[in-house]
Amino acid sequence: MIILLRHGQTAANASGLLLGRADPPLTELGERQARAARAAVGRPARLIASPLGRAVATAEALGLEVPVEVDDRWIELDYGEYDGRPLAEVPTEMWDAWRRNNDYTPPGGESMTDLGRRVRAACDDLATLASTEDVVVVSHVSPIKAAVAWALGVGDEVAWRMFLGVASITRIAIGPRGPSLRSYNEAHHLDRLT
Repeated sequence: MIILLRHGQTAANASGLLLGRADPPLTELGERQARAARAAVGRPARLIASPLGRAVATAEALGLEVPVEVDDRWIELDYGEYDGRPLAEVPTEMWDAWRRNNDYTPPGGESMTDLGRRVRAACDDLATLASTEDVVVVSHVSPIKAAVAWALGVGDEVAWRMFLGVASITRIAIGPRGPSLRSYNEAHHLDRLT
């Protein structure tokens, strides 16, 4: 199974900022969220993280007995010049263009098509192992949504219709007929933190 864990809270996402390639550290709550996810992810054969510090710190805080492997394909979507800005400051025209066209690229950023392509390749590479063993991937909201689209066999535009909470878990099983979504946006492991 591919077990996808969104990184813990940062001050930027707690404040409602668009957080792509900017790399603020986890908050104290974010560190506790990561530790709380340990029991929920079990004992994987591999532990993979995005190269961004908040994902690596979340992976390390799990305290698992496997090394953290960094895979650049799991990095967050590049929002370009809008990275780190409040969502309310991002022009409506940009969101509209992005929702209408997966190939739209914000100035200095990345398209949903490009994100989907790299995440699908990463999922394909994990599929054989994940058919018999658990693999934990610590990543971000957009790559996890792209992995769900891969599992469901749908286009990247589905991402606009999904919500994914901080430090949530998503599970994709790999069977003889391919991937299947087993859970999405699990947050039960965070109940004791609120």
